[in-house]
Order: sequence, then structure tokens, then C-alpha cells
Amino acid sequence: MLRSSQPLTGPNRKRCREDEMLLGMVLDEGERGFIIDTRSAQAAKQARMTGGGTEPKSSYPQWRRLHRPLERGRPLQESFIKLVEACNDTSINMDRWLSRLESCRWLNHVKAALSTACLAAQCMDREEASVLVHGTEGTDTTLLVTALAQVILDPSCRTLTGFQGLLEREWIEAGHPFHLRCAHSAYSHARLKQEAPLFLLFLDCVWQLSRQFPFSLEFSERLLLTLFDNAYASAYGTFLCNNEKERCLCKVKENTHSLWAWLSQPGEKKKYLNPLYSHNALVIWPSVEPQSIQLWQGLFLRWIRSSQYLDEAWAEIQRLAEGS
Repeated sequence: MLRSSQPLTGPNRKRCREDEMLLGMVLDEGERGFIIDTRSAQAAKQARMTGGGTEPKSSYPQWRRLHRPLERGRPLQESFIKLVEACNDTSINMDRWLSRLESCRWLNHVKAALSTACLAAQCMDREEASVLVHGTEGTDTTLLVTALAQVILDPSCRTLTGFQGLLEREWIEAGHPFHLRCAHSAYSHARLKQEAPLFLLFLDCVWQLSRQFPFSLEFSERLLLTLFDNAYASAYGTFLCNNEKERCLCKVKENTHSLWAWLSQPGEKKKYLNPLYSHNALVIWPSVEPQSIQLWQGLFLRWIRSSQYLDEAWAEIQRLAEGS
């Protein structure tokens, strides 16, 4: 699996021999690969006018391009805001609540992300083909798809240590602009152009996987909630800045503590483990049917709904697991 930003073909359909050679070397003679573009075909075409574009078939004959559009900007942020507002409106009845939940379209974004990640995983697992994923800059929906595909395919990414490594590699080192995307919470009146909850969408998709495969992920929902909280406001430096260059200039590693070091302490680590976990070497294929994608109540309803009984039930499960 590879990831990149868009090729800079521009309106004159420029070619980059180095790019063509690089992708040609990935495949042996007779092999084929898939390019999954997370933009619509129309959006990719329009990007040519500003210097971008996508790979022409004539220059990449062994690669088949597939467009799977995923929202990454204002529409995704507005969807998040509408969902938060609906979840905090306790005055509406059930019918009205379900209508607002549907109209915010958050679960549609979850489904689209999981579907695209499954496509990438299927190309690799069932077609035994190489996959290149990209959108525009390659630091938003691209990372969403590649990270999810690895959780689906690779059992090591479902362990606590492996998942931390995945986040470091696919989100932090790959340059997801956390400072721009997570500048304010959904409760803020500010509507910054660059904001978008891509990382939250990823965490929601992982939660969907944990719900559908309760024995296959070593970490619990509590870890996902902690990661969400720390992406928006944190005492640690792990999610600071927009890329590695900024973190080096700000000397983040020298001046802050790492979230991973805190989570790895034996006393803390125990809190984030799934007591039901059992190593599963198989690929986990999630269902994306409407009845299978559910609202992440542990996150979106946690401020208005007591989790006392769920916490007590979880503590009992942990006690029983330790006793056995």
C-alpha cells in the first residue's frame, strides 16, 4: 500500500517521468495496481485548473483508477456540528431526533470511510494487488483510508502498541494538520475554513470495528475517547502542530511530554485494555449496512447521559476476565 498527494499534471497535462517510473517499479510485468482517489472524478478534473489532477491512463497503463469521494472540509465539519447540536437537544421526541440524526449525515460519512477502506483492503487481500491512495494533499482522507485499511487487514495494528504505532506513522509523521483541523471544538461559534474532524471520523470508524468485532481489538473504547480528547485539548505534545517540520521548529519533543509514554505506564495501560481481547489473525471485514453503522453513544452522548451502569458492567467484565 502506498499513499501520496495528487499528481501535478495541470491544465496542460504535464507528465512526470520520475513518478511514472516509481509506480512502474512497484509492479512486476503483468501485474496490476489500483489507484484509489478519494475525490470525485469531477473534483479531480477541476483540480487540473489549479495545477493538480490525477494519473492519465496512458502514462500508467498497469494502474486502474477508482474514484471514491470522501468529504474532508466544510461539509464534514458542518455535519459534526449538526450532530453535536442534535445530541445536546433533550427537548425533541424520538421521531424528531431520528430525523435530525439522519439529516446531519454523520453516519453516511462513517459508512463511506469504512467502504473505501474495505475497497483498499480487498484490492490487497483478494486481488493481491498494490494500492495507491491519494486525495489532494494526501494528509486527510488519504490517511483515513490507509489507516483504516491496515486495522482491517493487520492484526498487529489492533493491539495497543501496534495501534499507537499506526497513529504515529499514518497520522502524525504523515503530516495530518492537527492544529488546523482541530482548532476548536464543535461547541465553538468559530467556523474556521480549515477545520474538519477527520481524525474523529477515523476514531469513530475504529469504534464501529470494535463494536462489530468485540474480541479482535486489544484496546477499549476508553482509549478512543482519550485520543479524541487529546487531539482537541491536551497536556501532551503528541498532537501539536501540523507536520514534522513545525514540530521540529517548535522543539515539541524537547519541550513537551509524549502521550504514548503516559499511556504505556503499566498502571495506565491496564485502563485501556479490552478484557475480551483474543488474538485474531484473520482479516476483519466490517458490515456497512445501515443497521450495522450505529451512533457512537459513548462519545456523542457522554455529556448528557450517565455512563455509570456501563462503567460498572465493564468493571465486572474486567474482574471476571482477570479471575479466569
